[in-house]
Amino acid sequence: MQTIDAQMFDAQTRDLAQLAVLSRRRQLIPRAGRDFSSNDYLGLASSPRLAAAVAAALASGVPLGSGGSRLLRGNHLEHEALEHEAAVFFGSESALFFSSGYAANAALLCTLPQRGDLIVYDELVHASAHEGMRLGRAEYRAAGHNDVDGFADVITSWRREGGTGRVWIAVESLYSMDGDRAPLGELMQLARRHDGYFLIDDAHGTGVFGPEGRGLAAPFDGLDNVIVLRTCGKALGCEGALLCGPQIMRDFLVNRSRAFIFSTAPSPLMAAAVRAALRLLVEEPERQNRLHALIDIAGTALAPFGALVTGSQIMPVILGDDARTMRVATSLQAAGFDVRGIRPPTVPAGTSRLRISLTLNIGADDILALAAKLEDALK
Repeated sequence: MQTIDAQMFDAQTRDLAQLAVLSRRRQLIPRAGRDFSSNDYLGLASSPRLAAAVAAALASGVPLGSGGSRLLRGNHLEHEALEHEAAVFFGSESALFFSSGYAANAALLCTLPQRGDLIVYDELVHASAHEGMRLGRAEYRAAGHNDVDGFADVITSWRREGGTGRVWIAVESLYSMDGDRAPLGELMQLARRHDGYFLIDDAHGTGVFGPEGRGLAAPFDGLDNVIVLRTCGKALGCEGALLCGPQIMRDFLVNRSRAFIFSTAPSPLMAAAVRAALRLLVEEPERQNRLHALIDIAGTALAPFGALVTGSQIMPVILGDDARTMRVATSLQAAGFDVRGIRPPTVPAGTSRLRISLTLNIGADDILALAAKLEDALK
């Protein structure tokens, strides 16, 4: 075996050492304990119905792998069926399936906005949105979190500076680290006033909110200036993501999105699983009801210990200090509760937190037990 020069990765070694000093070095740990960290909100990742749908697809000859990009031989009837059913389910003109929410968000923001346009984004949008904007041709500027007037001021300032292109407003419907909702109605009005586009990442709203789990963006589906990202790897319990919007969106991405054109297509089996998950949202509405009951219980039980009562399935406990956050998280994990500490740069400096996520993989008794242990761990 060839010996690796110890100096080859000296810069990377120094960087990792600095992360360790700051209590920000990450490592992979196996899942263990009661689930208070996943995004499997409706408990569908281990659903027998989804497993049966995949088994039936396999038995009918659907291949495990796609074998190529969608524009080559990788386009399967399962992909086409999912996109058709998703468009009907969400009320959009079209849908396009990607391998992940990250890929879909990045592809959307680096492809559709054109040179001379402006993207105004909420300062807390996901890293994938930043990646897309960085790779794209449009100018992009941040607005304060959930600050509609701040969005308006950015647009007005850009116009005064001579900006003449289209405006694209990019937000999340429900923020994954804070658990709070965007003022979608007001932002939609702002987009209309400026003849602009409205991009909604409904990753954490899909399946949890809206009629039959259609998400927080459901009231805006089908509008000609709205594009919604629906992640399939959270409440739907699968993998991948759907971009739902006008037909021109789909056609342009198929022709111009490098992330779509040059990527191997998602497994057709995963498309079959997502189709089953969409049907399950309609046929088992009690899952959504049970989750909201747990949200109410957690709000009462965890608020005394600093958890923010957000009205959503995401309840952060902001501790601020990176090292303390990880000590408390480690203590909870040792006691059998899978609660993860979140540190910068995932969240702003000084806001390190425990991200408590509520799913149907736990019950009311688990929440009460976590509350008791959290009280001890914070002392």
